[in-house]
Amino acid sequence: MTSARFTKNYASARQAAAASRHYHWLAAHARPLLQPALMATAPTSLTFAWIDGRHAEPHDLPRLAGMLGDAHGAAWTSDLHRASLAVPCTSRDGAFFPDYVACREVALRKRLEQGHLPDSSVLDMLLALLEETAEGPVAFYKDSNPRNFLITTEGTIFTVDTDDLTLAPFGYDLAKLITTLIMTHGPIEPPGVEQALDLYNEAASRHNTRLAAIDLQRLHAFLALHVHLTAPYAGRNGYRFGVPGFGGST
Repeated sequence: MTSARFTKNYASARQAAAASRHYHWLAAHARPLLQPALMATAPTSLTFAWIDGRHAEPHDLPRLAGMLGDAHGAAWTSDLHRASLAVPCTSRDGAFFPDYVACREVALRKRLEQGHLPDSSVLDMLLALLEETAEGPVAFYKDSNPRNFLITTEGTIFTVDTDDLTLAPFGYDLAKLITTLIMTHGPIEPPGVEQALDLYNEAASRHNTRLAAIDLQRLHAFLALHVHLTAPYAGRNGYRFGVPGFGGST
């Protein structure tokens, strides 16, 4: 780390205020996620301490999976045990969380309009999958793609980007990390995925035993959703690879 700072600008004061609320909510309720210090706020910008670090890579997956499980378990224990996946909620801290289904249904319908889905039957399958996975304890989603982690030379992991938080089932954000690591670096062998899921469940279960309920079938359902939701970004942001078995190519 250096004494330099990073300022993120927003299109509106509303967006900047939401990102600030999300930052403080994560700091209070998801403490296993270490964030850069928030140094200053302005009407349309947030300024953070600069972090010298690299983005996440496939060999980081086991450690990141455990950290996500720990963070999701901590947030459920602290605040989200009151929430329902089907209902938007505003936390006691003022952070607003859209529900799991509604915003993703809109996004999936848009993917069909954009030509990222072959036909309406695939849309129907994905919408059914979305409904089927909208159950169980509530975690949060903050877009755990590789660029939203900074890992210092000492091995400290920082998480960045608090622009959007939504409610999501346990395991959903882990699946986003796996999907985008594959899209960035290429295939991850099944044992690596299984190890990540085991470590995620183990970390979550330390907060409550009922939080360790994500199996491979559920994880694969989340992967299928993420592949199609992320389709517009293929070829951008370092996403160079498809995801085999979910409509992507190697």
